[in-house]
Amino acid sequence: MEELKTYRLADICNSIQTGPFGSQLHKSDYVEFGTPIVMPKDITNGKINDNNISRISKNDVAKLFKHKLVSGNIIYPRRGDISKCALITSKEDGWVCGTGCIKVDINQQIANSTYVMYVLCQSETVNWIESNAVGTTMLNLNTSILSDLPIKLPSLNTQKKLANIVSSFDKKIDLNRRINDNLEQQAQALFKSWFVENASYSGVSISEYFLPNRGKNLLVSDAKGGKTPVVAGGLTPSAFHNVANTKAPVITISASGANAGFVNLWGIPVWAADSSYIDSTIVSNIYFWYNLLKYNQKNIYESQTGSAQPHIYPKHIGNLLIPDLDMRKVECYESIVASMYLQINEIQQETKFLSDLRDTLLPKLISGELKINDLNC
Repeated sequence: MEELKTYRLADICNSIQTGPFGSQLHKSDYVEFGTPIVMPKDITNGKINDNNISRISKNDVAKLFKHKLVSGNIIYPRRGDISKCALITSKEDGWVCGTGCIKVDINQQIANSTYVMYVLCQSETVNWIESNAVGTTMLNLNTSILSDLPIKLPSLNTQKKLANIVSSFDKKIDLNRRINDNLEQQAQALFKSWFVENASYSGVSISEYFLPNRGKNLLVSDAKGGKTPVVAGGLTPSAFHNVANTKAPVITISASGANAGFVNLWGIPVWAADSSYIDSTIVSNIYFWYNLLKYNQKNIYESQTGSAQPHIYPKHIGNLLIPDLDMRKVECYESIVASMYLQINEIQQETKFLSDLRDTLLPKLISGELKINDLNC
């Protein structure tokens, strides 16, 4: 087993630097078209999400040249969810580190940025950061804390090999997600073309066709840990169980909490807990109704009741006004998109398998428990 050497993060960096002060950049400086500036909200799942990213002018980029991001940098939030970070890729090269972030510039002669990123995402590293952060109500991170972060590394050559192995999983997972996004967009575009454009309304509501069923609550402590997702009020499963109370495909609508009303489609049976559900025991043409509900996602959120704890009940879904429907057209749409959603589900299952395998291998590779020679690749 190759010996791992322990460093401080500062020892393998050219610099660890905070983003610009608030006095250097104001909201009024943002422009519609310009260079993206990365804020903590843009850091998601190890990547930069540019869906709602702010932008600044060339003049402001020039003023903030010390804060420009380069491919291979790693960026952290300074406060809040300090467990997350993102690797800057060639796509974000030249963007700017925003207020509220810390830029980590890895010395490529000592360490491989991709490998370091994988180490930083491990639970052991995250726990160290959170326990050494300052603040109680909101955790705060600074350059001194990050500088002292202990990190164990093999030789640079081994880092590169391990990074290539693990990143091959990530590339395939990312490709799968892009394929599924494209398929979903095709189904949505067809839905809008057939059922939104030139639609007529005569006051018909969903309740004239069906009402969702309410799920049956299941405590996380009572879940048996099988392969069936337990769908509660969040965006992801709250647990996994060994039986389902729905049939696939099934639509779930989160019933309470900050995400009350979130509409999701599952290609496998799930246990609907703190959520309502719609499956073939309630109504046919599930994919059609899913697209109709997703099109009305904003309206559903706006139907929330309760202030301290928002709720969405089946009656709120039933009250939604919908276009006048030609059921022959609905069935035709269903037959066209069914194959798309079957493919989406197959790809989702492959993606879950790859993610689970990656997450199993990664800590063993990083700790040295598993060697490159042990892998058949």
